[in-house]
Amino acid sequence: MSAERVCTAAELVANEARRVVLSGVPIALVKDSAGDIHAIGDTCTHGEISLSEGFVEDDSLECWAHGSRFSLTTGKPLNLPAYEPVPVFTVEIIDGDIFIDPTITKAV
Repeated sequence: MSAERVCTAAELVANEARRVVLSGVPIALVKDSAGDIHAIGDTCTHGEISLSEGFVEDDSLECWAHGSRFSLTTGKPLNLPAYEPVPVFTVEIIDGDIFIDPTITKAV
């Protein structure tokens, strides 16, 4: 499978997450305060909660239900109760459009 167009980079708001589903894979798309765009699995590994409904802080996304924070670059949980990482996807920006291949995760 090849990368799918998600939206334009200009459509994302800094420090907010947006849920997208590509080929059945839920992904949290985040523009951090530095303007970098990240894509991580949208399901908290602790409680099956949508991470895109959570809070962006620096380089992490916090689950609103139980407070676990996940690194936007590695997908690893930064605190309990979650201890399993979420997948991280490669983001490509071509002519201002964001593309993600939901079948390929980054090796971190």
